[in-house]
Amino acid sequence: MSLFKARDWWSTVLGEKEEFDQGCLCLADVDNSGSGQDKIIVGSFMGYLRIFNPHPVKTGDGAQAEDLLLEVHLRDPILQVEVGKFVSGTEMLHLAVLHSRKLCVYSVSGTLGNVEHGNQYQLKLMYEHNLQRTACNMTYGSFGGVKGRDLICIQSMDGMLMVFEQESYAFGRFLPGSLLPGPLAYSSRTDSFITVSSCRQVESYKYQVLAFATDADKRQETEQQKLGSGKRLVVDWALNIGEQALDICIVSFNQSASSVFVLGERNFFCLKDNGQIRFMKKLDCSPSCFLPYCSVSEGTINTLIGNHKNMLHVYQDVTLKWATQLPHIPVAVRVGCFQDLKGVIVTLSDDGRLQCSYLGTDPSLFQAPKVESRELNYDELDVELKELQRIIKVVKSQGIWPMPEKEDDLKVYAMVSSNFDPVSQATDVEIGTDVVPSITVQVTLQNRIVLPKVKLSIYVQPPLVLTCDQFTFEFLAPEMISTVSFSVYLKRSYTPSDLEGNAVVSYSKPTDRNPDGTPRVVQCKFRLPLKLICLPGQPSKTANHKLTIDTNQSPVSLPSLFPGFANQSDDDQINVMGFRFLGGSRVTLLASKTSQRYRIQSEQFEDLWLITNELILRLQKYFEKQGIKDFASSFSGSIPLQEYFELIDHHFELRINGEKLEELLSERAVQFRAIQRRLLTRFKDKTPAPLQHLDVLLDGTYKQVIALADAVEENQGNLFQAFTKLKSATHLMILLIGLWQKLSADQIAILEAAFLPLQEDMQELGWEETVDAAISHLLKTCLSKSSKEQALNLNSQLNIPKDTSRLKKHITLLCDRLAKGGRLCLSNDAAAPQTMVMPGGCTPIPESDLEERSVEQNSTELFTNHRHLIAETPVPVSALQGVSE
Repeated sequence: MSLFKARDWWSTVLGEKEEFDQGCLCLADVDNSGSGQDKIIVGSFMGYLRIFNPHPVKTGDGAQAEDLLLEVHLRDPILQVEVGKFVSGTEMLHLAVLHSRKLCVYSVSGTLGNVEHGNQYQLKLMYEHNLQRTACNMTYGSFGGVKGRDLICIQSMDGMLMVFEQESYAFGRFLPGSLLPGPLAYSSRTDSFITVSSCRQVESYKYQVLAFATDADKRQETEQQKLGSGKRLVVDWALNIGEQALDICIVSFNQSASSVFVLGERNFFCLKDNGQIRFMKKLDCSPSCFLPYCSVSEGTINTLIGNHKNMLHVYQDVTLKWATQLPHIPVAVRVGCFQDLKGVIVTLSDDGRLQCSYLGTDPSLFQAPKVESRELNYDELDVELKELQRIIKVVKSQGIWPMPEKEDDLKVYAMVSSNFDPVSQATDVEIGTDVVPSITVQVTLQNRIVLPKVKLSIYVQPPLVLTCDQFTFEFLAPEMISTVSFSVYLKRSYTPSDLEGNAVVSYSKPTDRNPDGTPRVVQCKFRLPLKLICLPGQPSKTANHKLTIDTNQSPVSLPSLFPGFANQSDDDQINVMGFRFLGGSRVTLLASKTSQRYRIQSEQFEDLWLITNELILRLQKYFEKQGIKDFASSFSGSIPLQEYFELIDHHFELRINGEKLEELLSERAVQFRAIQRRLLTRFKDKTPAPLQHLDVLLDGTYKQVIALADAVEENQGNLFQAFTKLKSATHLMILLIGLWQKLSADQIAILEAAFLPLQEDMQELGWEETVDAAISHLLKTCLSKSSKEQALNLNSQLNIPKDTSRLKKHITLLCDRLAKGGRLCLSNDAAAPQTMVMPGGCTPIPESDLEERSVEQNSTELFTNHRHLIAETPVPVSALQGVSE
């Protein structure tokens, strides 16, 4: 054992239960800062890529938050990371990441931060290659003597070398007699690849020989090989070392010669360019990694070798110069420069212990701390504890972050015009024969201080569109007022999910610590009128979908609630009103003459949402003007889960169709490029050969690509429309559940966060898997029955499901829990099981399909016969006179 340990300069632990190997560590100035300071790039088998820039305040400090520049989860296991000139047209450094079936090249860039949190770093994918064979390792270099760029060679698990000329695939060759892949390195001086085969011998292959050998796709004897075309792949030189190799490293510290270092299981070899042995060293312990790092005297090379006894040895050729102890077994070792400190040794263990250390002669001696002996006064401690508990209760009741009452730096006001524009601003509409109106919205900004760059962004729900959605202001003096106007209109023939718009203002407020300014955001919401998307229509007596809303006040005349939609010529129809949305959908609203009920009916389930919501809002506003403060509405019908599930299935079916179409398009694009390459080879050939109908195949493939692209675009439009309808139906379901169980505003907000997490539906992250994860979290926390359910872990990775059966069962179970007295909350009280709170107990989360089917049957009975759960006595259906069935 060494007398002196490796002195810890900076260290950290990467993740939890992650695994690493020798290719997972790399040191380079990956962000091209030009400072000469290295960054630590680490990839794990769990798919996490991390980039560190150590800045310890004092020697031995652990990692600070600002030391981690970037952390990205790439999903696929990372086998190796390298930094080089991998992008054509530039000599900037880029990061190459090797996965088992993919090679990705990224650009790492940093932007200066506006606040004290520091700079922001981004990882941008430049290009990627999907591999046909499982990769093992890779190497890079200026193959063939190219200047100013690096090529990449990947070795597969079946012994194939695949060469990539940056963005394009060059060729692939099988190594002769390959059984298992070994370490791989490239020698720029001899322009050759060096590996250790399964025959336990070091082999060298010239790049030129690889380039002109028979293609790997023609491994079996073909017609061209019978004619003698192509060359046989032969080894340049070979040396039998009698053991398997752990790693290979090629170094050249002078222009005269380069050395090939091979780390075996028991020995350490140094070879010349032609394969002759310069020296070898028998090692006392089983090695784990090595690194030849410098030449301190003429003709000698220093090497770091780590072993499985937590030791790091420094050899000068075969002479042991230093031995130091590490706190872990290293699987990778590198030497870098950090904060102008050269020669920092960076080691990585297989369980993620990353350490930057240096070799010193300052022994680490343990000194026992002095024991402070004093008697404890338990009465004083009890009084102090009670005082702290009292302070905590006061802070809880007042809020953790009390906001100071200060005047805003910028005020925003929005006003919607009461009349349509005299000349409609609607352009490129897709609504048929209806005249599409537009309405003007005016936004006013008033500043209190000087604000140089202020940006205003306007958002409305599609298919509503704006004539202009981005504005920029310069407030160069205090107390300035700026006003902008824009028009809103309906572009397509389906209804938006909400009539509410949002005006968001972003600006930077200068501070003493940050003269550039701290980002601030102010927003103002506005509501568009119903008449913008809806016209008076003829009431319908029959409809597929009907809802009945109960109130606690006498019915109100519908023309007084909807004055813009009343038909003055027909006085008998004061309790019936028809609405027609732009595009053709119709909704009928009926008010009971005797009971306190309103009925909304339509042919489309999602069209009920806007009229139902508008009815409740206008009733609340009407009774507030009358001075009635106890107005309340409720829903006593059955929750329309089946209609809601049909919209979910339709949306999910379009997502699956889109995924299949994109896969087909990708396959046809690959086929199209392959045919192009074949044709280009034929055209470049000096001896003309027949095309063998390749031109016909190219034309047919081109037509298929165009047809598939049109199908993908059409499916995306249908998916966007289906997602808008699904959001409308979801809003309606949340409203009905809130009226059904008399939920508070906080509980409705939790439901909205669970059911409406996405503003935009994407193929990678869709509505179904996101909502399923949110509802599962609610079922296992605040709506759980026992602590056993709370202990179940949710999957951290969201993938598109196979079908919607699990989501629909979870939604049914959520309604079941709410019907049995469950409450929604996000406080710490949610951790307590609600067995005693819920009357009759809650159904546990199903663990099998059989249990889920039973829950679904029970919940169906519950939702159709749940009038005993309503506090007020409902009015019989027969009392609803004047309402058409």
